[in-house]
Amino acid sequence: MKLTKTLASLLLAGTILLPGVAVAQTTLSFVSWQKGEKGYGDWWDLLIKEFEATHPDVKIDFTLVPRDGYSDAMITQFAAGAPPDIVHLTSFEYQTFAENGWLEDLDPWIEKSGLDLTGWAGQSACTWDGKTQCIMMLYFGYILAYNEALLNEAGVAVPTTWDEFLAAARATTIDRDNDGIKDVYGTGIHLATANSSYTNDVLMFVLSAGGRWTNAEGKVTINTPEAIEGINRWRTLVEEELTPLGMVGGDTDQLFMEGKVAMRINGPWINGFVQRAEPGIKENLKFAADPLSPPLGGSSNVLTLASETPAEKKELAWEFIQLATSQKFQELYSELGASPAPKPGAVSEAAFKAVPHMQLLIDASAAASAAGVDRIPTGLEAQNNEFTKMAAEELQRMLIEKLPTEDVVAVIQQKAEALQ
Repeated sequence: MKLTKTLASLLLAGTILLPGVAVAQTTLSFVSWQKGEKGYGDWWDLLIKEFEATHPDVKIDFTLVPRDGYSDAMITQFAAGAPPDIVHLTSFEYQTFAENGWLEDLDPWIEKSGLDLTGWAGQSACTWDGKTQCIMMLYFGYILAYNEALLNEAGVAVPTTWDEFLAAARATTIDRDNDGIKDVYGTGIHLATANSSYTNDVLMFVLSAGGRWTNAEGKVTINTPEAIEGINRWRTLVEEELTPLGMVGGDTDQLFMEGKVAMRINGPWINGFVQRAEPGIKENLKFAADPLSPPLGGSSNVLTLASETPAEKKELAWEFIQLATSQKFQELYSELGASPAPKPGAVSEAAFKAVPHMQLLIDASAAASAAGVDRIPTGLEAQNNEFTKMAAEELQRMLIEKLPTEDVVAVIQQKAEALQ
């Protein structure tokens, strides 16, 4: 059978389906560190499944890139002119991409689609150079996850202050068989890669002592007595080996899940590890308010578009973002992600039922917000990656060379000011 030129063209374009003729399919690339995670990973899977069901000619290529090194991997892709079609970044690293002009101005897309972001938690952090550069996916506050059996064994109560937390960490760091190897650690801190995870774990203790990396006006305040005291609190936990050494945060979460770490202060994603624990351990894993006040918190991760993505794919990627921001999937985000979704009114009864500690998370977010806390230091937003790597490397050097905290803080202060 001969085909007319017009019919042949339509078939090649995938606009007409004949028996035995495959429809052309568009593939959207999507890279995330959350693929495979319990909770957030499950949410992404369901979102992708529904999107593909409503767009039968579109396939989402969902790829895992580990959190450590994620920003560097994304920068490499963008710089090479090959960004993902659906862009998932942390809210404390997206500024580098915005500064380089790699991200789409979302304001026309928001206006055209009628997306209502009124009251959307953390959305203000997505404004860069007067443009909306992303959609906030999570604003959070840290809470305490603890092993009730280990605290009871040590005869200590759930801590509510720094002093109580330190005492509990000392009491629950145990070498059961006296072989010189600790069987249980009091807490877990990210101490491996020199990145934002490293400095975020330090910042928890700086905040507890009344310090900040920068003040509200963007002035660097790392050399203040309060910041120095906070760094010394963190240093005490490390030097007394009350935490496993040389591990990334995910490793310490894994040990917590296995009953080998007594307490872990973390964001709402810690629930994913709790849910994977063996039954005999899981029943002892509980949640409480962060004993370090104010809690670390702020914005977490964002969805956006790459400016150079082809128009057709950009339109589809925006439809994916719209589905992610729908009431249905925002409520599901609260439920499966075990954290309050940014959309107002998206914490449903089902979410409270699925996440008994949901009110703790809501209270933690409110406390962090009221204190003006965010992991992104004001005045260093665009330089955040450089700052966190530099600060972490200097703090690592302090521990290795056993340098006075004040001397190292002075160096970090000077280098942070130079970045500005």
